[in-house]
Amino acid sequence: MKIFIDGDGSPTKKETMQVANHYGIPVVLVTSIDHYSNKDTPDFVETVYVDQGADAADFKIMSLLSPGDILVTQDYGLASLAMAKATVIHQSGMVYTEWNIDRLLAQRYEGQQMRKHKIHTKGPKPFTDEDRKHFVTALTKLIENA
Repeated sequence: MKIFIDGDGSPTKKETMQVANHYGIPVVLVTSIDHYSNKDTPDFVETVYVDQGADAADFKIMSLLSPGDILVTQDYGLASLAMAKATVIHQSGMVYTEWNIDRLLAQRYEGQQMRKHKIHTKGPKPFTDEDRKHFVTALTKLIENA
């Protein structure tokens, strides 16, 4: 088992790494070269950089995922594809399932259409400490039930 993080814009990298370290699970952080960093990462964390491009990280993640892995992503499209290979969890702690993914994709499409027609939509709510706690609890539960 590995935990993959869709790294561009993920607010839960630190929490994911802490939980993974506690359970001795390797982490693969996949991110755009635009987010290159010289910061040292723990030995159990591998950083994979991909070229610029809307779906470059998604394609790389899909090529690396194996059954039994966990993916952390807020991207509903990537989640819908990855569910066939791995368990996928949103940064809010919601586990993507066949029961909720269609609704999420439909909401994403409706939001895109509204923005396309210049209809103002609200952005996501600010990520809170409570959201972080919920994510850690959900990720821990996923790992313990695996």
